[in-house]
Amino acid sequence: MAGSSDNFKWFGEGFDGFPRILPDDCVQYTLYMIDPKLNNLEIRAQLRKVQAAAAALCKELLKDFIWQRDDFCLDLKQEDRLSFLQGRTNFGDSVEDEWLIVYLLRELSRQFPQIWIRVIDSDGEFLLVEAADVLPKWINPEVMENRVWINHGKLLIIPKESRKDNASAGGLTVADALAFIQKRGTTLLHAPAIELGAYYRIRKYPAQIQDSLHRGLITIPRKLAYILHQKAAYISPAVDAFYLRDPIALRPLRNPESPKLLFPPEDFVSVSTKFTKVGFAQLKGQDFETPRAWTVLIGNEPSIFSQTGYQMGMKVTCGFEMLMSDPQSVDKKSTREINLLLEDLDAGEDTLPSDQDISKWESRVDDESWLDVNFDDFERELSGKGNENRRGKPAGFGDKTAQENLRRMVAMFEKFRDEDDDEIQDAEHLDDMDTDDSSDSLDSPTSVEDIDEDKEKELDFDGKRFTLMMREMTGLPITGTTDKSQAPTVTGESGSMSTAEDDGGGDVKEIRKVMSEMEAELRDVGALSLDAPRNNKTSSKQTLRSLQSGNRETTTTTLKNSRLQEVLHDQIPSDDEGGELNIDFERAKELLSQFKVV
Repeated sequence: MAGSSDNFKWFGEGFDGFPRILPDDCVQYTLYMIDPKLNNLEIRAQLRKVQAAAAALCKELLKDFIWQRDDFCLDLKQEDRLSFLQGRTNFGDSVEDEWLIVYLLRELSRQFPQIWIRVIDSDGEFLLVEAADVLPKWINPEVMENRVWINHGKLLIIPKESRKDNASAGGLTVADALAFIQKRGTTLLHAPAIELGAYYRIRKYPAQIQDSLHRGLITIPRKLAYILHQKAAYISPAVDAFYLRDPIALRPLRNPESPKLLFPPEDFVSVSTKFTKVGFAQLKGQDFETPRAWTVLIGNEPSIFSQTGYQMGMKVTCGFEMLMSDPQSVDKKSTREINLLLEDLDAGEDTLPSDQDISKWESRVDDESWLDVNFDDFERELSGKGNENRRGKPAGFGDKTAQENLRRMVAMFEKFRDEDDDEIQDAEHLDDMDTDDSSDSLDSPTSVEDIDEDKEKELDFDGKRFTLMMREMTGLPITGTTDKSQAPTVTGESGSMSTAEDDGGGDVKEIRKVMSEMEAELRDVGALSLDAPRNNKTSSKQTLRSLQSGNRETTTTTLKNSRLQEVLHDQIPSDDEGGELNIDFERAKELLSQFKVV
């Protein structure tokens, strides 16, 4: 099997592994230092300064911040003698974590102008997805690999070099992209409209960082309250373990005879706990019955079920039990730290907080109205009908960021729909133009007057020209024609009629076509003769000969032609007689219809 166009090598061709693809819900960011004056050792020293600056920036902006899954990190790496910083973050269901990383990277690029940053996720160049409505046509996923960069706070794009390149070439390799930047860094495309769309989701940072958190009151065992007080970020892996639980994870909670629980349902306290909004919504929306292990241990304390925050506290506690008992979580940083804290408690090196100590902790409780979704308002937002409900009051649902993102999404969709409708209308208009060969087409009249006028044009008939045509077809002499431009002439071997006048009308063309067909039929049977006698009488000998030979069809056609000649000879005035034409068109039409060979 031949290798694919993406340089993938199969077995027998030097297989070097399958292509590396980012997992779902992951964002990867890579930072390169481009400075031709520095060698590799000096570049590594500069990259360590960038690492330190990133840590300081996170400490300044992300104090007490909770990531949904993984946090922002930069590791120093080297490949093909090229040193760079790289990190990967699994943001789970919290897309806001991904955009927070974009904001941090942009701020770092402003501090270090020599840093060039690439950031992608499982969808590829997701920054361009946000600006899809303003992208030029040549930008598409097939050609954009390693072309989008962040430098000095700006979003820059490596352009295509030629039209030929536009049609054939795909994405660039990292080496090609870095070489292009180093040699022709000033020629990169910087479009403010694209940058505005790409950075739209981080326009409110850093103020929006704390808005992604929620503080709620929960009732949990004192030991767990101590753990969360040491580090609030422990809540995220516990929520994740609870939200993604399976029957195996629930075994310690369903079996009353299971080993001793790390956080047994006893010595409950109510504390204010910090969550991510996504994590709080995940816990709040889950239906979870009290596990059997808890029911047995609680015993004679049924009043605990009525306490405020008990349901949420039970879910959080069970989440920690699942996290700590999961063999796959043993090597996680958060699990190791929690085990160390529990060992300190068991060894007596630390003590649990008293009620007086807990009373000094922060007791903030946030409003949960952002969880309430009014579906009428939701439908109104989707339909783009404004920001007020029927009573004239401001309408809304969820948090303000979600509302703004939805409105922007609806606006972009409506813009795309309108553009699509315009393209369809233009295409239909072009189709109409292709099928309509004349400027006075009768297919699409616009008014009653236009219809009447078109009908008059359709019924318009040039009797004089028709007479001249019939004279020539039937062998009558054409004399006294003063208007030479209208006199028909026979040209070519087929004897097709033509006029010197350019008659572009559809009616005349149709008549000429019919007359030509009739002429061909009449000539085939010998009905037309330029040497016919002036009295236009059919020879009796010719008729008799036809009857004797049994050629009934020829005889009938000849007789009909004689009748037509008699009619035309009687009704068309000669040059000497003068006068106006007096043709019975109904009779002529009847006679002409009889020329069809049966």
